[in-house]
Amino acid sequence: MDVKPPLFRSFVMGGFEGSSHRKPDGRQLDLIDATRHDLSAAEDFGLLVHSGIATVRDAFRWHLIETAPGCYDWSSVLPMIRAAREAGVQPIWDLCHYGLPHDLDIWSPAFIDRFVGFATAATRLLQEEGDPAPFLCPMNEISYWAWAGGDQGVMYPAARHRGPALKRQLAQAAIAAIHAIRATAPATRFVMAEPLIHVTTWPEATKSARSAAAAHREAQFEAFDIVAGRLHPELGGTEACLDVVGVNFYPENQFIRSGGTVPLGHQLYRPLRDLLVEVHGRYDRPLLMTETGAEGGNGPGWLRYVMGEVRAALRDGVPLQGVCIYPVMDYPGWRNDRHCRVGLIELDRSWRKRTLDTGLQAQLQEEALLLRYTLGVGADEPSPG
Repeated sequence: MDVKPPLFRSFVMGGFEGSSHRKPDGRQLDLIDATRHDLSAAEDFGLLVHSGIATVRDAFRWHLIETAPGCYDWSSVLPMIRAAREAGVQPIWDLCHYGLPHDLDIWSPAFIDRFVGFATAATRLLQEEGDPAPFLCPMNEISYWAWAGGDQGVMYPAARHRGPALKRQLAQAAIAAIHAIRATAPATRFVMAEPLIHVTTWPEATKSARSAAAAHREAQFEAFDIVAGRLHPELGGTEACLDVVGVNFYPENQFIRSGGTVPLGHQLYRPLRDLLVEVHGRYDRPLLMTETGAEGGNGPGWLRYVMGEVRAALRDGVPLQGVCIYPVMDYPGWRNDRHCRVGLIELDRSWRKRTLDTGLQAQLQEEALLLRYTLGVGADEPSPG
């Protein structure tokens, strides 16, 4: 297989939960603050490097940074940028992970203008801090935010029946930011991170039910298509705007239309390798699994399944650039603040003490060997500790 030089320093990556949205009651979530990742970034990055992970997903928190229109306080992110540099890890920075300044109306033209200003200023900051060609995710999970905030009312702007409009607004902001950043920092690379789903029906379902499931499934590609200018070209998207295609895939990402989750191993479950081949065939871009993982004791087994499917997709010629364990560290649940045990880094109940999950660490070691000796992927990476 003809393998091009990798885009990232490690094939297996780790992502820190960076959600910073407002709940319908107005409560501001900030998972970076809640897990003390901002204060412990050096320790967190060091634990990942010790485990063979040299590329991370992390986040700027726009709601903290833009203190007034066009006024930026970088004190919340500068220690994280510098800790990443000192640890030798390569960040992929989310610029907007569901959160925005409270004085800003997401439906207004000012939302787009302000985001462009913030995004270009953030890029300049990264360059000043020694990263001439940063990797950025301008707008995290446009599709999910449009559904959760535009249709279901469970996060800001807490709307109903406005999902398509919110998707267009978010995509337009991302497109405008990409154009503006490229005008001043053309070496910047852009990652989109969108849910990868499969929607199906029972075999005996009616024709209309099957059509509804197919339409639901097709809608997952709309954000990519808008950014690429294939859909709603009036929003400014072009094929050049779509750079690295990122897909987020979890155990619950396959489901029956108007029914429950399709479990792994079920006859209706579609192999992940097939989904990855389909995405590659549709966009022909570098592909990254920007999020995957399972809660509790299911982490090692889920990683084993995902990496096996990834190796199969690589054999089929899919240009996968990596797999990001996300979240890579425990975090408090969005709805009830429960302690979610996920990823490689375990936190105590005070969110202070950090330890490594030995089961997942052992699985990482096994996966590194399989990548190195069966496919030749990751041969130059550090061995997991």
